[in-house]
Amino acid sequence: MDEIDKSILFHLQSQARLSMTDLGKLVGLSQPAVTERVKRMEEKEVIEEYRAVISPQKVGRQSTAYMLVRTRDCYAFIDFCRSSPEVAECYRISGEHNYLLKVLTDSTQGLEEFENRCDQYGTYTTLIVMSSPIAYKNLIEETNLLA
Repeated sequence: MDEIDKSILFHLQSQARLSMTDLGKLVGLSQPAVTERVKRMEEKEVIEEYRAVISPQKVGRQSTAYMLVRTRDCYAFIDFCRSSPEVAECYRISGEHNYLLKVLTDSTQGLEEFENRCDQYGTYTTLIVMSSPIAYKNLIEETNLLA
């Protein structure tokens, strides 16, 4: 991956709806050349997917929490997580706990109800998010090499 590819990724990670023409102008390539580079990065799965970032609060998810979960029945727990709309993210982790979940609910009462459903799978520690001073950071930072 060269600096032009990094520049393409920099622009796409914050503006995925850019047209190939506009993206080409930003990185100094023609539309066909930038389209080919993007296609190649998609094929190599450097670019995994494109998605919209939705505000949880605007769709009724007022409460965010992280849960550290210790379970002996990992397969059943993973099935539970997959079928639970409250689970936004699930990571298998090392250490004292097996899983780290990001849980989005309509309220702290909804979080408590979700926790009650988790009881059958093991023990957990819940960390309620108070605010998100850094909710997301880009993986590719802007480079000045194309300037």
